[in-house]
Amino acid sequence: MKIYLAGPGVFRPDCKAWGERLKAACHANGVEGLYPLDGELPTDLENSTEQRQWIFSNNCALIQDSDVIFADFRAFRSSSEPDSGTAFEVGFAHALGKPVWLWLPDCTASSEIIGRLPCVRVGEHWLDQEGLIVENFGAPLNLMLWDCASGVSFQPEPEAALRELCSGATLFAQTC
Repeated sequence: MKIYLAGPGVFRPDCKAWGERLKAACHANGVEGLYPLDGELPTDLENSTEQRQWIFSNNCALIQDSDVIFADFRAFRSSSEPDSGTAFEVGFAHALGKPVWLWLPDCTASSEIIGRLPCVRVGEHWLDQEGLIVENFGAPLNLMLWDCASGVSFQPEPEAALRELCSGATLFAQTC
């Protein structure tokens, strides 16, 4: 089994070491980890547009080659929203019919989006700081991201979350 390891870890200062840690955790569970930084950016690309397009194509190809997506959905550059690139990868994988496993190390099973955002209750609705309605469906994420998941882990460390995914106990219990 091949697992695509999506998430904002590619932006960490130690992004390559982080990817190796995730891939080692996969290997320890008898599966292959595919990390977005796998593959070297060709040196003959002349500008940032070509580099950007190569990265996009490479990551889409890795997702297509995977059997399941492990998505680090911790809050990234906000108090509740995941990395937008990771959200795209999850949507792309879902459209391909691939199971998606969400990892939320900054939440608990009882977390709700209204507890993760600065919002106030006004009448029947929760409103954010801009006065926009915050959906309250009992999940820590937007319903479109939450409901495409085949499984979720709230483990604080990736090794434990990947062990849950690889146990197979709940991975294919739901269908997207």
